[in-house]
Amino acid sequence: MSAVPAQVPPAAAPAAQPVALPTQVADQLARIEDKASRIEDKYARSEALLARVEDRVEAAGARMNEAARQSDLAALRNEVRAIAERTRRLPGAGALIVTALVTAVLTVALTLVAQRLNLQGLIPLR
Repeated sequence: MSAVPAQVPPAAAPAAQPVALPTQVADQLARIEDKASRIEDKYARSEALLARVEDRVEAAGARMNEAARQSDLAALRNEVRAIAERTRRLPGAGALIVTALVTAVLTVALTLVAQRLNLQGLIPLR
């Protein structure tokens, strides 16, 4: 008898079956995942730290601007105070009115005296 080999149907592509990894490789992958997790944690902490530093720098900049404005205001106050001290020493309106009245009265009195004493030459003619 002749043996006829039975036809074997073509095998379908094997489905993705979980492959058992050797324990040494599984341990190494677990260590890599742990390290990656720690690196992610460090990155998150660094990001948070940088955000806090950025906030502090912005706050310090705001304080510096405020201090600069305060020093400008202080300088302006000093200038206004110096001008006020100078103007306080000036004569007031009352003193100016009294001076004007005294000057007018003296001018009239001296003009009358010059006319009475016949000192017309002292008064210039126009």
